[in-house]
Amino acid sequence: MKIAVTAVTGQLGTAIALSLSQLTDTNNIVGVARNPQKARHLGIEVRAGDYNKREEMEAALQGLDTLLLVSGMDAPDKRIEQHRNVLQAARDAGVSKVVYTSIQGAEQGTAFSEIVQSNRQTEADVSSSGLDWVIGRNGIYIEPDIEYIDNYRERGEIANCAADGRCGYTTRPELAYAYARMLLEPNHSRHTYNLHGEAITQAQLAGYLNRAFGTQLEYRSMSVEAYRQERIAELGEFMGTVIAGIYEGIRNGYVDNNSDYARAAGRPHLSWERFFADIRSKSMMSQG
Repeated sequence: MKIAVTAVTGQLGTAIALSLSQLTDTNNIVGVARNPQKARHLGIEVRAGDYNKREEMEAALQGLDTLLLVSGMDAPDKRIEQHRNVLQAARDAGVSKVVYTSIQGAEQGTAFSEIVQSNRQTEADVSSSGLDWVIGRNGIYIEPDIEYIDNYRERGEIANCAADGRCGYTTRPELAYAYARMLLEPNHSRHTYNLHGEAITQAQLAGYLNRAFGTQLEYRSMSVEAYRQERIAELGEFMGTVIAGIYEGIRNGYVDNNSDYARAAGRPHLSWERFFADIRSKSMMSQG
């Protein structure tokens, strides 16, 4: 079985390709990217494929059995059509199975909802495509909070509008392992999985960060509007509004869902105790 991984130069696509390479022969993996040169380090065949160019995608998918469709990053309306291009290309190329990376979140009521809606439309397109299919709904990446630690340390706090809402966080390596299993194994057919670890509050996140980095962070809850204005000031209108919408979704319980990770991956999700203990060990080693 030969597997195509789209958007293979992105962080999630790269992680999935590397995880697949641990479970199957690299000759069975084909990356698809707008710029194949950027994926040369992965040690797999990489073909040119742009979501906007259906014929180019069809050529890229020739001779392949299974497709991993990584959700695009364009505006929601454009994203729907781009995904439809890829699905049509897959059918025309003779692909038999598609696995789609979707997201969790509120379909109405937050600034993030339009993006969630676009993913739900692609889920519907995938399930009605005539192909065998599997859908993963990703939790919220925890890596940005790790990358933001210096900012948190400087401020002495985590401040956002999530309040006491619990968030089903995950990591790219954990997602990559689950998607590799979903691509390779036949028993996931026609399943939709919520992919995340134990759901935690922002106060719990602060505690984990404190133990990992030796900080003394506290959590401060903000109103949705105050947080939105703060994010807009730092990130601009579009991205600031989207980020605020994500945390509003956490506040309202839209990413505190039952996790199907163990069913998808065949093992439990990495615990946050272990995840942050590993970060602490690496931090201590880097300090000498």
